[in-house]
Amino acid sequence: QVQLVESGGGLVQTGGSLRLSCTASGRTFSGYALGWFRQAPGKEREFVAAVSWTSGGTYYADFVEGRFTISRDVAKNTLWLQVEGLKPEDTAVYYCAARSDGAVATTGYDIWGQGTQVTVSS
Repeated sequence: QVQLVESGGGLVQTGGSLRLSCTASGRTFSGYALGWFRQAPGKEREFVAAVSWTSGGTYYADFVEGRFTISRDVAKNTLWLQVEGLKPEDTAVYYCAARSDGAVATTGYDIWGQGTQVTVSS
C-alpha cells in the first residue's frame, strides 16, 4: 500500500524558514507527479507546488513568489518543500500528494499524506 508521510512543520516567526519533507513508501514514483498543497483554517485546500518525479520539472502557485522551492530525492523516495520568508498567512496544514499520470498540475492528485502543521507567528 502506498503511503506518504509528511514531517518538518512547526511554529516559526514571521520571516522564518522551514523544510518540509514527504517520505513515500510502498512504491517508487517513477512516472508520477508529486505536489504540495495547503489548507488554512476555514479555507479550501490550495495548490502550492508540483514536480515531475522523472524529469524534475516544477510548477508553482502564483502566491509563492519565489519563497518556496520544491525538490525531490529519487534515491530516498523523498519530496521536499523549502519554505522561506514565511508570513502569518502561510499558516496552514501542508499536504503532499501524488498523481499517477505524471502531469505536473494543480489538481487530479489521488494519493495524499496526512499533513504537517505550519504556524507562523506575527
